[in-house]
Amino acid sequence: MIRVEDWAEIRRLHRSEGLSARAVARELGISRGTVLRALTSDRPPKYRRASKGSAVDAVEPAVRELLKQTPAMPVTVIAERIGWERGLTVLRERVRELRPAYLPVDPVSRTVYSPGELAQCDLWFPAVDIPLGYGQTGRPPVLVMVSGHSRMITARMLPTRTTADLIDGHWRLLTGWQAVPKTLVWDNEPGVGRGRPTPEFAALAGLLATRIHFCRPRDPEAKGLVERANGYLETSFLPGRLFTGPGDFNAQLTGWLQVANRRRHRTIDARPVDRWETDRAAMLTLPPVAPPNWWPQSTRLGRDHYIRVDTCDYSVHPRAIGHRIIIRTDTESIIVTCGDDVVARHARCWARHQTLTDPEHATAAQALRGQAIRQRASRARAAAGTTLAPDDLGIEVEQRELGTYDRIFTLIEGGAGKEDTR
Repeated sequence: MIRVEDWAEIRRLHRSEGLSARAVARELGISRGTVLRALTSDRPPKYRRASKGSAVDAVEPAVRELLKQTPAMPVTVIAERIGWERGLTVLRERVRELRPAYLPVDPVSRTVYSPGELAQCDLWFPAVDIPLGYGQTGRPPVLVMVSGHSRMITARMLPTRTTADLIDGHWRLLTGWQAVPKTLVWDNEPGVGRGRPTPEFAALAGLLATRIHFCRPRDPEAKGLVERANGYLETSFLPGRLFTGPGDFNAQLTGWLQVANRRRHRTIDARPVDRWETDRAAMLTLPPVAPPNWWPQSTRLGRDHYIRVDTCDYSVHPRAIGHRIIIRTDTESIIVTCGDDVVARHARCWARHQTLTDPEHATAAQALRGQAIRQRASRARAAAGTTLAPDDLGIEVEQRELGTYDRIFTLIEGGAGKEDTR
């Protein structure tokens, strides 16, 4: 093999100086065949060590036969079938080279979305700490939805990724669209379902008259629209922004999306807002009943007169103690009713393990406790046939110093003074 410098000189003499192959060979003192090979090669010579073969060569026919029968057979099973006793590294490399020839062909396709056909959904977790109140910060999930035909993006931050909050988030985003896509595409999010929707999401699909399609595991290309939207939010919306809380985050996000949806989308060569009316016209109409009202929680209020939602406790007016109450929860508020009477109304707390007390509830509870104490004391005195003591009636009584009683009983100097015996 000639050196790279000789290869370059051969080509220079032939092309620049116009020498023939024979003249070049005579000039450099090498064979004419070497000159001809250098002239026909457009790559510099590179030393390659002669292959000594591999231990896998002897078992390759058996490996091919196994892959022909079962293309997805694991390497460990192949090693067991062929009686392989060496290390798995070289066998794994050879199987990796051979397997594609036996796998079924992955069809090439270009996805085209019809108007109103579907919307892809996903959760985005912003890499920024959001103040949640009570000195806590967190990174709540953001529900992102992208319509396939127009590429219209809508999104909203939610308190949690539980089923109830996801359903409320869907309803608020679709209410903003005033339309429902015929299919909602999800991956296997636990709050939505794994392979099949949860009973609550199945009910939501029935209410919306839509279909929930679950992607196959480890198939991110199946919802590439929303994955790219998540990256767009990460790189174009989030940098340089400060947020005072979830409400401020949603307000800034809503304002930014109004601008983002007016930018030209490279794939469709159009602005989402320009294709939105056609897209929305082909969607389903929004039903008049809000789905969160389908699943109110019913319980009997105990003497504690607090209810727990997620990890936080919320006060209820004590007049509902012992009665059955209805709790309606969404991402913004907690409303508790007893019959037709609203006995609690709180803003949803995004912090964890907090107790929220309405001052009116606390005052009513204190008054009821005092009334109950006096009633019990009155019943006890009546049963014993005695009159009520001032303390039982809630009347303040003067409390004397202990030395006063010592002087009354002449235990100390001064005896019992006139003013001390009053």
